[in-house]
Amino acid sequence: MVPARTLMRVVPIGLGLVLAVGCQRAAQPPAPAGNAAAHSVFDAQQRAWRAERLSELTKPEGWASLVGLHWLDPGTHRVGSDTDNGIRLAMGPEHLGVFTVRDGKVGLAPEPGIAVTIDGAPARGALVLRDDGGDAGPSRIGFDGGKGMATVIVRGGRTALRVKHADAESRLHFAGLDYWPGGLAWRVQGRFVPHAPGKTLPIANIIGTTDHIPNPGAVEFVHEGKPFRLEALDQGEGTLFLVFADRTSGHGSYGAGRFLEAPLPDAHGEVMLDFNQAYNPPCAFTPFATCPLPPPENRLDLAIAAGERDYKMPAAARSTPKLAPPPTY
Repeated sequence: MVPARTLMRVVPIGLGLVLAVGCQRAAQPPAPAGNAAAHSVFDAQQRAWRAERLSELTKPEGWASLVGLHWLDPGTHRVGSDTDNGIRLAMGPEHLGVFTVRDGKVGLAPEPGIAVTIDGAPARGALVLRDDGGDAGPSRIGFDGGKGMATVIVRGGRTALRVKHADAESRLHFAGLDYWPGGLAWRVQGRFVPHAPGKTLPIANIIGTTDHIPNPGAVEFVHEGKPFRLEALDQGEGTLFLVFADRTSGHGSYGAGRFLEAPLPDAHGEVMLDFNQAYNPPCAFTPFATCPLPPPENRLDLAIAAGERDYKMPAAARSTPKLAPPPTY
């Protein structure tokens, strides 16, 4: 599937980013004395998770640095930031090189005199690039002294060039993350209900395609006496991946839903769901991401007032030109 959430993990960077970890967290009522230690541990865990999440988003190659998604149809494409290119980059050298798509393979001939790297090594001559469908991951095309990075991705059978840049306005003016009040009540013990081996679930993508994702089972849980169920996805990373919407979606939370990762079930089939760590998909921060949408089974009649709230993009970041938006179907 779309590795839409090879997301998040770490510490703010020193570019003068005014970033608030766990900002504007609503005040919690005083905990009973007997629960003070549990609340202290919980708060420390949430602060650490939020710091990691924020750092991963805002690192030089994080989702906040995404500046372009350019579809590569079969044929030859001249790529660069100048107006004479068939594919025009929002940031980068005037002429990066020529990309050729043939028989499902993408080749690159870098522009002579332009310093381009592939996986950190100087690029020499014509090259065949890896896309993100293999175990080795995509080739990393570096430019602008390492500030720029492009990769080839495949979505719904189509090939695209994903471009990031450390100097993106969306990164330099990142507005910080805001959270619902949450609390220990939103750390819920669930029960894993396995499906038959090999089952998949059709997951629609924000760009209009559908992928059939391994669906090993569902997680059932109870909140305030009412039962709920979420279908879990397996992306090969040793966790259960949950894509869900709830009654806060579009009403304080990102309208297209949120993500949650949960550990694999223990020997008794139990799974801990910590909705305090529900997070926004990349599409909440950039118009150039490709993100899975919640399946109908994961639209909950429940207001989950925990985890990330909707991101408020500052005006400076919104000014980034939206070149070559994804097609509609």
